[in-house]
Amino acid sequence: MSRKGAEVPSVPQMQGTPRTKQRPPPPPFYLPLNITLWVCVVSNGIAAFLAPIQDCDEVFNFWEPTHYLDHGYGLQTWEYSPVYSIRSWLYISIHGIAGRIGSFLVGTKSSEFYFVRFFLAMLCAACQTRLYSAICRTLSPRIGLLFLMIVAFSPGMFHASAAFLPSSFTMYASMLGLAAFLDWRRNQQTAQGIMWFGLGAIVGWPFAGALMLPLLFEEVVIGFISGNLRKVFFEVVNGALRCLAILVAEIAVDYTFLRKLTVVPWNIVAYNVFGGEGRGPDIFGTEPWTFYIRNLLLNFNVWFLFAISSAPLLLLQAALRSQTTNKETLFRTVTLLSPFYMWFAIFTLQPHKEERFMYPAYPFLALNAAIAFHMILSYIGSSNPKELIGRVPAKLKLAVVMSVILVAINGGLLRTFGMITAYNAPLKVLRPLEQPEIAQPGDLVCFGKEWYRFPSSFFLPDGMRAKFIRSEFRGLLPGEFQDARDYSALLDGTSRTPEGMNDRNEEDAGKYTDVSQCSFLVDSHFPGRQATGLEPNYIQDEARWEEISCRSFLDASETGLLGRLIWIPDLPIIPDRFRRKWGQYCLLRQRTTHPETE
Repeated sequence: MSRKGAEVPSVPQMQGTPRTKQRPPPPPFYLPLNITLWVCVVSNGIAAFLAPIQDCDEVFNFWEPTHYLDHGYGLQTWEYSPVYSIRSWLYISIHGIAGRIGSFLVGTKSSEFYFVRFFLAMLCAACQTRLYSAICRTLSPRIGLLFLMIVAFSPGMFHASAAFLPSSFTMYASMLGLAAFLDWRRNQQTAQGIMWFGLGAIVGWPFAGALMLPLLFEEVVIGFISGNLRKVFFEVVNGALRCLAILVAEIAVDYTFLRKLTVVPWNIVAYNVFGGEGRGPDIFGTEPWTFYIRNLLLNFNVWFLFAISSAPLLLLQAALRSQTTNKETLFRTVTLLSPFYMWFAIFTLQPHKEERFMYPAYPFLALNAAIAFHMILSYIGSSNPKELIGRVPAKLKLAVVMSVILVAINGGLLRTFGMITAYNAPLKVLRPLEQPEIAQPGDLVCFGKEWYRFPSSFFLPDGMRAKFIRSEFRGLLPGEFQDARDYSALLDGTSRTPEGMNDRNEEDAGKYTDVSQCSFLVDSHFPGRQATGLEPNYIQDEARWEEISCRSFLDASETGLLGRLIWIPDLPIIPDRFRRKWGQYCLLRQRTTHPETE
């Protein structure tokens, strides 16, 4: 059975040329691999330096433990308590090593933060280029170019590419796994594909292993038809043994940090699926079934529509243009389209929904959209006068195609730039603390209602700690790892069972600091938000607090729909109903702790 996808162009033989001087076939890329890599590096690099942090879990569950490994202190969530153990120290250690390297190359902790982010951006770019190469060689150069266009200019990939999240790590591994299943230049790559998907599922997020199932099913079917089922079996065993080796390594690392045997991937599944009453992901909030439709429309605009319509388009092509789609091509294409549909359906049915849950499926979404658009281009490219589409002028068809592409790219760029300008204040407002005349060792930086936007201890100079004051929030806030001055004390801190932790998101009063103890305070003011007793307007309390740094932050409650969705310039000619409205996001210093400033 053929392993190639739809409409793979054959390489013409050189006529009239002696064999000894026959030129090698041209590379099957519309865009060379070195340029592709640079496109991805630039796109992801911009995200590394400018993208706002989308989710507080990224900070508290991943940046803070990494800060603890590299600097000996940091905030700790209940997931890292040895009692629950649903986060792997192997994943954290990989980034901790990158951060340690960065600390020798850059001057400040905030620069170390961006170094780790850029490391992730480079890793993602390498995976994107590898998958682009496999798509071009095994499916079609045009599909590969469309795939690259989608991943380089979509807001979804902008957020996922450099995010310090297991779902992003799983996305990287899934790209390598898909490339291995596509790549048949060196015979079967089934074991390698299983290994990459297994790496993403074990070290990253265990649920992402489901993305491999349609691809593995295809291997078994083809092995049965071709009589090579025995070879497929050994490939699967080979891949499973590699995954077992990865799991053993993770268990060993976690045993070192937790001083107990535990299988973190199983703990994650057990909590999220079998948590029981009052536990599990639903206690952190639920969303309607339309959440991912709206979210993916924002993050991929028209490409999501193409991705979701790829299967119907394939069926139409098979029914109406059967001469272009044989059974082998149809089966192969259905296999490649299935992972995104399966992932989208599974997570749409789950009550608890978050944007990051879609990250592992982003490459499959991009591939589905590229295949769908490729089929449309193949249809409208027909010049057969017997067909209606063949009688449409070529210039008109080109204009329509370019309009769709330009709308998709410009829509993505407007959305991306809108997110950067609206929400990146938390990454900038703490910069003055790096100046020695502003802050002193031992100063406390407090967060109240803005606790979930804390960008991590990497933005605080050594000797400064983040603390929480009371707000209207009534869930469980992070605690603190035990301070560690050396490696032995570090392992004591990671294996210690912290107080005041639970897996039911129940508030612990011990996590709060009195506001009078705060040297600095991060607060926000939005005209559309009412102050309360627990969340007063500290910014306007000038008798007690002075502004050190303030940045504009989008007031979503006062801004219209269009202004929340995309970037709109703040110009007087823009009608008021379309203009973006702003609040303030500020770093304040308490005057009573610095009387010399009064």
